[in-house]
Amino acid sequence: MNVMEYIREKRAGGVLHFTLIDPDRQSPEKSGELAAMAERLGSDGIMVGGSNPAHVLGLHEAVKCIKKSCKIPVILFPSSHSGVAPGADAIFFMSLFNSRSPQYIVEEQAKGAIMVRQYGIEPLPMAYLIVDSGSATSAGWTGDVKPIPREKPEFAVAYSLAAKYFGMRFVYLEGGSGAAHPVPDEMVKAVKHAVGDVFVIVGGGIRDPQTAREKVASGADIIVTGTIAENNTEVFGSIVRAVKGSQK
Repeated sequence: MNVMEYIREKRAGGVLHFTLIDPDRQSPEKSGELAAMAERLGSDGIMVGGSNPAHVLGLHEAVKCIKKSCKIPVILFPSSHSGVAPGADAIFFMSLFNSRSPQYIVEEQAKGAIMVRQYGIEPLPMAYLIVDSGSATSAGWTGDVKPIPREKPEFAVAYSLAAKYFGMRFVYLEGGSGAAHPVPDEMVKAVKHAVGDVFVIVGGGIRDPQTAREKVASGADIIVTGTIAENNTEVFGSIVRAVKGSQK
C-alpha cells in the first residue's frame, strides 16, 4: 500500500479522519479492537504511538494486532526512534519544529532512519508543531517544547512555511492529549492558506462534532482524535461523521 497516494486520493473526495491509538493505554488485543471499531465507524487511518516512552513496550504486538484487525493504513506516530516498529504501512517521519532540543528536531530522526529503511516502512515527512492548549501536555513536556502562543498564528505560519520549503508533505498542528483547548481556527486557516498543497493535520482537544466541523471549515485536511475513541464510542462516531460530512 502506498499511503501517500492513498491520502491524496482520499483527500480529493473530502477531509480525512485518523484515529490515534496509544499502545501504552491498553493491551495489544484491545488496540486491535479499537482499530476495528474506528474502521467500522469510518476512520481513514490508524496512527500508533504516544508521548510516554513506555508505549514502546507493547508497540510491536500492538501493530500486529491492529494490522490483523483492519484494512485501513497503519501509520507509526513515534515520540523517539524507539517508536519505530516493523509491520506498519508508513511512519510520520516528523521533526518537532518548536522543540528547544536538537534531540527532537533531528537526532532521534537520525537514529530511526536506518530502522525505517530496514523495515521497509514508507516515510511521510512531517513538521510537528505543539500549540499552547491552556494546559500542560505529555507531548510538550517530553519534547522540551516552546509552545506556539494561541494568539500568534503568524508564528505557526512561519514554522509551517519553513516545513514546506524543507520539502515536508505534512504539517501537524497539535494541541496535545488532554488539551484544555483545541488549536484555534484562525491558526488553522492561516497555516493552510500559507502552505497550500501541504497537508495540514489538526489534533488535540477535539471532543465533539462541532469542534471537528470548525477545524474542517478552517482548512484542515486531516482531523485526528485519540482519547475519545477509548472513552466514548458514540461521541467518537459522531466526530468521524462530522469530519466525513454527515449531518448527524
